[in-house]
Amino acid sequence: MAASKPTIGFIGLGIMGQPMAQRLLDAGYTLTVHDVDSERAKALVVKGALRGASAKDVSTRTQVIITMLPDTPDVDQVVFGPQGILEGIRPGATLIDMSSIAPSMSRRIAAAAERAGFAALDAPVSGGDVGAQQGTLSIMVGGDEKTFDRMLPILQVMGKRIILCGGPGAGQTVKVCNQILVGITLAGVAEALTLGAKAGVDPAKIVEVLSGGLARCGVLENRGMRMLEGDFAPGFRCRLHYKDLRIAIAAGQDYAVPLPTTALVHEMFKEMVLSERGDLDHSGLLTLVEDRAGIKVRRHK
Repeated sequence: MAASKPTIGFIGLGIMGQPMAQRLLDAGYTLTVHDVDSERAKALVVKGALRGASAKDVSTRTQVIITMLPDTPDVDQVVFGPQGILEGIRPGATLIDMSSIAPSMSRRIAAAAERAGFAALDAPVSGGDVGAQQGTLSIMVGGDEKTFDRMLPILQVMGKRIILCGGPGAGQTVKVCNQILVGITLAGVAEALTLGAKAGVDPAKIVEVLSGGLARCGVLENRGMRMLEGDFAPGFRCRLHYKDLRIAIAAGQDYAVPLPTTALVHEMFKEMVLSERGDLDHSGLLTLVEDRAGIKVRRHK
């Protein structure tokens, strides 16, 4: 007889968390959900999920708890704070934090898990809202191999490329590396499109040509034409990429690694936030380069 599926709690139902939780629900898992915005939880409850009153309540009622939260302090509060996961989680349960946070927090959670008798993985993702909807996320995991193997069927519902990167915190470290590369690439695409447009070349032709050569990349493939259409509906917000690069800069300090290009792009995202564009998709970095160049690359609708 096949083993029954574990009950799952999902905390954090934003742009990424909502479709990830929906995929688990569609896959037949009994799902208990919680978010500070009750309307986000309601959207899943009407589709068959159970509502959790708090992070503690969710962890009391489920065998696997997944968190998908904006920043390190949010995870700190949900895990260690009043009515938090640690107050309710049972020995033998598993906590999978899929947020993008400081690796040091993931190691702190892993140490708490060892003391309290539950398992923990850090499992941040890449792929944006489209990847979350389609179940094609890349998931970079930190933790022990036995826990990873047990949780793999759950992770496979949400992702396609799922790799155990090392011990606690390793998943978050790889996510930092990912965000460095994506951020720098976004800035490069924005500058290339703006230069070409100001020189009088059709930006759509630039996207078409560059997508077929060595410069081809996920940014051009997934965001290139949307950038030209001025479609900056958030798949991943500028303010969150700014946060991730802040974590990257701190990691560079911790390990004595110079990150001069990362620091420059970090300042660009800071400017996006300060100019009240922090809720645009991170491809909205194009608008900053446009402003500096005095030209609109985007097509007028």
